[in-house]
Amino acid sequence: MTLDTKIFNHPEAVVEGWYWLCRSRALRRGKVRALRLLGRDLAVYRGEDGGIVALDAYCAHMGAHLAEGRVEGNALRCFFHHWRYDSDGRCNDIPCLGNESIARIKVRSWPTAERYGMVWLWVGESPAHGVPEVPELAGERCATLIANRFEKRCHPNVLLINAIDEQHFHSVHRLPGSILCMEAVPRSSANVEFRNIGHVPTSSWLGRLVARFYKGPLTYSMSYWYGSLGFVTFGPDFLHFHLMFALRRSDEGGTEGQTIAFTRYRSGWLGWLISKLLLHFTALAARYFAHGDTRVFQTIRFRFGNPIVADRAVVTFIRHLETQPLAAWAEEQEHAQPHASMQLRVTGPEQGRKSG
Repeated sequence: MTLDTKIFNHPEAVVEGWYWLCRSRALRRGKVRALRLLGRDLAVYRGEDGGIVALDAYCAHMGAHLAEGRVEGNALRCFFHHWRYDSDGRCNDIPCLGNESIARIKVRSWPTAERYGMVWLWVGESPAHGVPEVPELAGERCATLIANRFEKRCHPNVLLINAIDEQHFHSVHRLPGSILCMEAVPRSSANVEFRNIGHVPTSSWLGRLVARFYKGPLTYSMSYWYGSLGFVTFGPDFLHFHLMFALRRSDEGGTEGQTIAFTRYRSGWLGWLISKLLLHFTALAARYFAHGDTRVFQTIRFRFGNPIVADRAVVTFIRHLETQPLAAWAEEQEHAQPHASMQLRVTGPEQGRKSG
């Protein structure tokens, strides 16, 4: 069997969805930063009202980077000629033109959100849903901890399938061969879950001890969004641990990853202490997940040439990803960059003059 793909592991394919930009605390009120996401330059700022705005980076006039400018209220003024853009990207002030109409002038504005202590950007026209949640904690108040950030020299899609690659848990991590058997549960066009239905083998004393903590299968599940964001849930029946892996493609074609630990909110000082301990333990697990197969993902040249039966979960992941909508990210990026040649349209009093 061969898999023909147009999205999976393709560096120019960008699936619509939420992608992480930076930590919330990195954007102070009234400040602007130059950021880059999936090969696109952005000017991202926090307005006077505390909201986050993300604009394409280059001024519609001569292409100056808007992050060189300053925040005015909830708008951003370019440093070069002082053109001002509102939070929707519309130019609402050109000082030298006075009251001239400038309604048609704008730069692209992108939807943003703040959640889990991070700033997120929706790649696409308008968000189809909010920033994803841990399935088991959906709708609940959570405590979170931003854990380690990491880089790998492979595409985010390739890194994510590692968590459902049943074979490698036996060959690399020395788990019993029958302990993991991942069952796919599609949730939506953007989301697919994989749940373990394998049981802990009881052929050894250790297995019998561990099995006492599970009434059914060993708890291990993955919830994937956009082929670049995943939640993992694991732990004994009486206490589950939750991690998010938020990935994005780097300019070099590799992966920039951020992990976030989750637990249920607990009230009171004792609840706060318990939550802190659980979050830090989960963060240690995040480090293990992120670094456990590092040498493979620093040298791999992924080519899925000969899938076998044991790869059924990976195949399902790829097929689900191939159905997801792509954003016109690369095409629009060309229009967001300043060009050497263009059709000149004059705005203001000079419009009526003829060239001599």
